[in-house]
Amino acid sequence: MKKTYVIDTNVLIQAPYAAECFEDNNVVIPIVVLEELDSLKKAEGERGANARAAIRNLEEFSRRGDLLKGVPLERGGSLRIEKNFVKVKLPEDLPEDKSDNRILMVCKGLETSKSIKEQIILVTKDILLRIKAQSIGLKAEDFEREQVTEDDALYTGRGEVYLSEDFVKNFKKSGIPSEAVYCADREGRTLYPELTENQFLILRMDISGKTLLGRVEGKKIVPLDYRKSRPYGISPRNAGQYFMQEALMQPAEKAPLVIIKGMAGTAKTFYSLAVGLEKIYNSGQGEYRRIIVSRPNSQFDEEIGFLPGDEQEKIAPLMRPVIDNLEQLLDSDEEKRYEDEAELRDKIAEVFERGIIQTEALNFIRGRSIVKTYLIIDEAQNMTPNQIKGIITRAGKDTKIILLGDPNQIDRPFLDERTNGLSYAAKHMKGSSLCWQITMEAGECERSRLAADAVMRL
Repeated sequence: MKKTYVIDTNVLIQAPYAAECFEDNNVVIPIVVLEELDSLKKAEGERGANARAAIRNLEEFSRRGDLLKGVPLERGGSLRIEKNFVKVKLPEDLPEDKSDNRILMVCKGLETSKSIKEQIILVTKDILLRIKAQSIGLKAEDFEREQVTEDDALYTGRGEVYLSEDFVKNFKKSGIPSEAVYCADREGRTLYPELTENQFLILRMDISGKTLLGRVEGKKIVPLDYRKSRPYGISPRNAGQYFMQEALMQPAEKAPLVIIKGMAGTAKTFYSLAVGLEKIYNSGQGEYRRIIVSRPNSQFDEEIGFLPGDEQEKIAPLMRPVIDNLEQLLDSDEEKRYEDEAELRDKIAEVFERGIIQTEALNFIRGRSIVKTYLIIDEAQNMTPNQIKGIITRAGKDTKIILLGDPNQIDRPFLDERTNGLSYAAKHMKGSSLCWQITMEAGECERSRLAADAVMRL
């Protein structure tokens, strides 16, 4: 049975193409949504860009016919603008002058209309609006087109398998067939796991219990290329950091996209910066021209224009975590690191003044073709799927993109652990030979004893 979906403004702001995502069902856009799009079209950053994109899409639809009467969609449904139902009564505690409640009036009016027999469903990213809709008997859903399934969210890019001692020599020389490894269920039965391209593995010897580290490459499992590397003097302290180092150290031609997820304190930003500095200063191969770091918090996209100063001054407070990590990397002597604060500041200033590291707001990166750059996007869980697509598809020749973040720590409205850009990229790039991803475990927190204990307990 066909359904009628009523679309909220925030859905179009996150996904301007949303009207085409409901297969052969009917789509209704309340006229108040047009008013909100109009008020947002001049906004800076992602909201303004997506509002304008949604308006352009509506213009394209209008060429097919009268939007007030309805125009056909490619998959068999229809799209129309609804300007009626302005006198539908809502409970007294839902005032009619609020945009959200005007959308509810449209939903209620459609539901009681004799000419409409389909089920009416409100689609909104706003949890409170969904609750209000349900409180007055309306069906409401989140926009799920970009939502990651629970199974996809559980993929960590790593696993643990068993290996016969007989394969060890071959593994160290040239790798082994994927069929050589196995695991066991709770009852001790042998199982052969389904492995994914570029998945990292801890290979445990079936007799001695000793372990080796490897990676899936095609139909083989190969040893790590950079297990003995010490980028910028940093040594891996756990399996996760060995895997992270492997992905980061690979050249952009082989691993142009790296996705690293994990809790705070697992050295995601620290290790990414260390490898970037190693490649710039010590590799001698001229792999990258520079390091660009961006932290796409909502402030970057929505509030940067209201802060005083130029771009660098505006984003400086949000880049403080990068400075904290550079302090440790540029002065490796933990005992004397902070004895001369002025000297340490000068070292950091030199890195920025020479253009070795640049910090940029997300909306200044979008739309560019970035060439021969080591690009770190920190806190990528605060990006929308549309933003993440815009960044990855702008990667130029010899550019490496590193997406870092914790999907469980979302600061941006209307995003959650299954709808954010980091999870979206991890799902859709899973299995690509060009994408290497790893999720750090809670026990791999190396920030301090307190931080490690808190990660496990809180």
